[in-house]
Amino acid sequence: MAGPIRFDGRVALVTGAGNGLGRAYALALAERGASVVVNDLGGDIKGGGKSSRAADKVVFEIKTKGGKAVPNYDSVEEGEKLVQTALENFGRIDIIINNAGILRDRSFARISDEDWDIIQRVHLRGSFLVTRAAWPHMKKNNYGRIIMTSSTSGLYGNFGQANYSAAKLGLLGLSNTLSLEGQKNNIICNTIAPTAGSRLTATVMPPDIAQALKPEFVAPTVLYLCHESCPITGGIIELGAGWVSQVRFERSKGAVLRTRDSPMTPEAVRDTWDKITDFTDSDKPKTANMAFIMNLINSMKEEPAASSSGDEGKKDLKEIIRDFKPEPASFTFNDRDIIVYALGVGVSTRQPDHLKFLFELSDEFTAIPTFGVIPAFDAMGKALVAGIPGFPIDLTKLLHGEQYLELYKPLPTAGTLKSTVRVADILDKGSGAFIIYNIETVDENNEPVAFNQFGSFIVGRGKFGGPRTSSEAKLPADPPSRAPDATMSEQTSVDQAALYRMSGDRNPLHIDPSFAAMGGFAQPILHGLCSFGHSVRHVMKTFADNDMSKFKAVKVRFSKPVLPGQTLQTEMWKEGNRIFFRTKVVENGNICISGAYVDLHSAASGPAKVAGGNDLQSTAVFTEMAKQVKSRPELSAKVKAVFLWNVTKDGKTVTSWTVDLKSKPGEVYEGQPRSGKADTTLTLSDENLVGMVTGKLQAQQAFMSGKLKLSGNIMLAQKLGELFNAASQAKL
Repeated sequence: MAGPIRFDGRVALVTGAGNGLGRAYALALAERGASVVVNDLGGDIKGGGKSSRAADKVVFEIKTKGGKAVPNYDSVEEGEKLVQTALENFGRIDIIINNAGILRDRSFARISDEDWDIIQRVHLRGSFLVTRAAWPHMKKNNYGRIIMTSSTSGLYGNFGQANYSAAKLGLLGLSNTLSLEGQKNNIICNTIAPTAGSRLTATVMPPDIAQALKPEFVAPTVLYLCHESCPITGGIIELGAGWVSQVRFERSKGAVLRTRDSPMTPEAVRDTWDKITDFTDSDKPKTANMAFIMNLINSMKEEPAASSSGDEGKKDLKEIIRDFKPEPASFTFNDRDIIVYALGVGVSTRQPDHLKFLFELSDEFTAIPTFGVIPAFDAMGKALVAGIPGFPIDLTKLLHGEQYLELYKPLPTAGTLKSTVRVADILDKGSGAFIIYNIETVDENNEPVAFNQFGSFIVGRGKFGGPRTSSEAKLPADPPSRAPDATMSEQTSVDQAALYRMSGDRNPLHIDPSFAAMGGFAQPILHGLCSFGHSVRHVMKTFADNDMSKFKAVKVRFSKPVLPGQTLQTEMWKEGNRIFFRTKVVENGNICISGAYVDLHSAASGPAKVAGGNDLQSTAVFTEMAKQVKSRPELSAKVKAVFLWNVTKDGKTVTSWTVDLKSKPGEVYEGQPRSGKADTTLTLSDENLVGMVTGKLQAQQAFMSGKLKLSGNIMLAQKLGELFNAASQAKL
């Protein structure tokens, strides 16, 4: 069982703490270790007058019990002074309870401007000013607990309190926004609507009722909301007499009252009112219904709805597909994006060859092939937001059903790619529509890099008269009916979805528990494309020894959800150059990826050769190095290391040279080391190699700027200085 709730080391500011609820909060916080600023202007319930007596009395009471407290007599409209009192006396501010308030009850017709304005200033503006003054200090400390005091009058209204009700409901709106803005800095903000006996209720409550509604019955809940263990933010808590409840909004499903062809009318509202107000299948919203609204707007664009009936004024399905031509989308990335993606699909420094995926200066640094879905996903997202004119889609009912990826060449580790989306077909599956999106991706030279096919299922959008199959579809394939040839298991991290979403898929379903709950999930689920990346890594590790140049294509069907932290087990069958696989969740046995395969090239491609490769300037450098090594046998005895130079041109390795200063006599020759591995590998362009030898480019500068990449025993590279000096004699 958890220990008692304590506030040792915390500093709290309670406004209106001279009486009633504020006094109860101040006493309870001090009793549990908090240092308390007791604020009270000392005026009457209508806001008139001023006195230090109320605050001083509470401070005295706290100190006589051994607690820490100081008084403050300023109006909450001077919020900076209240917070400064906390900083000057205790050095920090952790907790704010906005409790101060007055009453100017009048029926609505009798409220004067002054009656309205003073209530807003004290309740709403005062809470704003006090909280704003403390906000930067809470952000700096990465900690804050804020209470806004609303009222049942604010939530439900109350006769004669229009001014008070408006201010109190305004505090709820302020709290909701602060709860969102404060989360990243561990600042939580909640709203209470207490029913309690106080000076403000003494005129409307009989004494026996007021006694039953003691402030002491409210204070325990407020203390919990102020404690570091409280997880809720943006909550509305209604309480009194020992009863505590959470209040939340409820929203009916409502009704759409217009179409593209007919306007919305008051009569339509009247005739549909029962449906609009039907809460049978309601939800409990925490945000505005913008996703639905945007989908509705998109569905009303331009052409009428898809139909195969051929009615006049309507496009048929083929026309809709033909006319869907969104603008190409550009995607710029660098080595950071490659590394973040690798981490997102489970690469770990615990894996022996992690450097090739996680270290940009590794001479083997490469992109995991499934990164090829990322530029396409970015383009796909933009196309979905734009919608398909003539075929409206409710994005809240969209499921990623299948994925195909083919690479025409290994992915670069930086650059700008351009992706073009087209609809290949729209299939009628009865229970929904299956939309096949083809996405072609090219590089800066307009050379093909990748092809993606997304299969998206729209629940409830079927029965529109479309075809059930398509020759365009890349079909799944079942594995052989025998035991798997290989199996690989890997536990995902509990933070896997939070990390993968940094590669572009920011769907709240994968991070926000409340959003996931609306979708029927107990917690946020893992992205299907994250499980996809894990599985392809397993295949490439098992059957290609992580040689990513062997990857050709992959096809998967997404079957069941995965939770972050669960274990993925990939079962694999090899049939020629095709590796069939399926992936299951070990903890529950569910198949999460089915009908899947990876196609491999028959052999990894070697270093790319370019036209004119024999004309490299660096050839003269290595030729001169060979002469120096041959004429100076003492170099081998002095250096005792083998160096491999990878020379690049236009970002591609075009040749490799070995400088063997470990053998006797030493050797310099084109190609990989003839025996064993190089002690140090150096990778740089032909131009930069010549620049280093001629002194135009300093080695340290080249390394720090990324022009020179080193791996292996990089300290040995310092011994190349003498050989460089000799090579500078080459005629370049």
